Amino acid sequence: MATPPQAYLATIRTIDKITTVVGYCVAALIVPLVLANAIEVFMRYFLRQPTSWATDVTVMAYATLFMLGAAFALLKGAHVRTDMLWDKFSDRKKGMIDSIAFIVFFFPTMIILFFLSFDDFLYSYEIDERSTLASWQPIIWPLRAVVPLAALLLTLQGVSEVLKSLWAARTGEALVHHEKVEI
Repeated sequence: MATPPQAYLATIRTIDKITTVVGYCVAALIVPLVLANAIEVFMRYFLRQPTSWATDVTVMAYATLFMLGAAFALLKGAHVRTDMLWDKFSDRKKGMIDSIAFIVFFFPTMIILFFLSFDDFLYSYEIDERSTLASWQPIIWPLRAVVPLAALLLTLQGVSEVLKSLWAARTGEALVHHEKVEI
């Protein structure tokens, strides 16, 4: 097996490490998500006094968890593929397909998503946008900021994935074999 240059591997490892650390930190959002739901269920069904804040906390925590966890899912190979076709391809063919897909589709999409969502975030911040799900109406701009941040994290992980794909396309040898993630 050919060995990639040290700088090439260092770039991949650094990006993958950042994505892993962020992924595990974001996973901690499960705690407020579960607590908010548990408190709401208790308050609503046992005390007959529903909360005014649990819906907003649940929506914001889940949205943040989902969006910021997308880069970690990309790292782990957990995004949707047609496995019955994909598994039959050689590492070289997989590398070529992924390289083209990342360069032609993924990066342009992430760039567009970043700029559009960053404008939405700025506007939300300027007008002090508030949630309308419940009466307490918390500010919504921190949630709006999560979208461009997610696009940045996905783009960063995309760089690592395209480097892996280009190596596989060039040498026919995959640098990483993703674990099978099934739901």
